[in-house]
Amino acid sequence: MKPFDFQRADRLEHAAQLCADEGTRAIAGGTNLIDLMKLQVETPQTLVDIHRLPLGRIDDTDDGGLRIGALATNTATAVHERVRREYPLLARAILAGASQQLRNKATTGGNLCQRTRCYYFTNIDQPCNKREPGSGCGALKGVARLHAVLGTSDECIATYPGDMAVAMAALGAVVEIADAKGHTRNVPVRDFHCLPGDTPWRDNVLEDGEIITAVILPPPVAGRQLYRKVRERSSYAFAMVSVAAIVALEDGRFTRADLAFGGLAHKPWQDPRLSALLLGKEPSAKLFDEAADVLLDGAQSYGENAYKIPLARRTLTAVLAEATGMEL
Repeated sequence: MKPFDFQRADRLEHAAQLCADEGTRAIAGGTNLIDLMKLQVETPQTLVDIHRLPLGRIDDTDDGGLRIGALATNTATAVHERVRREYPLLARAILAGASQQLRNKATTGGNLCQRTRCYYFTNIDQPCNKREPGSGCGALKGVARLHAVLGTSDECIATYPGDMAVAMAALGAVVEIADAKGHTRNVPVRDFHCLPGDTPWRDNVLEDGEIITAVILPPPVAGRQLYRKVRERSSYAFAMVSVAAIVALEDGRFTRADLAFGGLAHKPWQDPRLSALLLGKEPSAKLFDEAADVLLDGAQSYGENAYKIPLARRTLTAVLAEATGMEL
């Protein structure tokens, strides 16, 4: 590691002020940031410890939803009674990620801000526009087995590696963000992460001096909640494809079909056309195939990751079949 300064913030405004300085990063659980610092991918001049901030609570909201503090650990969230009972999709997604030890340290805010696990990003000897703008994307013609097939650009084909945010996107969660002046703004999880475009180094919409304070879940809805993660081994592996789904039927027809996907893009992927296609229709193999066509419209493979396109099709079909009780 390169030397760095270390400061502790005693209040939210103080933390935001410190994080507005160039070369300064907030640290919570550190499960991603510390690894990147060891590799010299991240080289902050100053780390700001935010553990003293009162952001670890999980509370009911006035409208019947749930407010999960940014410093609530992944374990605390996954085992929370209301999460397990009313938002099982979120609990399953969290438990599908990392190891128990990491979940005990990783936080809600930090999980949202984790960076890609692209081989070229984490190897400082390789070209990476995300790490060093203008150096090129080594994955475009290199090892791209786990890389994106949707929302890519000539600048970057990395994937967002998390599970929690995929579930939160399907649930319609909102990220609460505060700045040094005490102002707050809310951003839907589905809009929080950025596609690479021509600015692949920008992972999310956070501005300098802004800090995530919470994630707010809307009131629970009726329907079956599923999270399916396809990976190379049963634990501690990133998704090749994952699907988060909330599905409800009435009189044999879809009345809800909220879907989000991991492992396919630079962010949790959502396409509103999927819900529009499914709502009001009876489940069928043909309909599921049409849904997969919509999902994969514009998908592009890069050699080794070509398998993701048929895999995404099969996984979506399997999730919809399970959610509706249909045998294929």
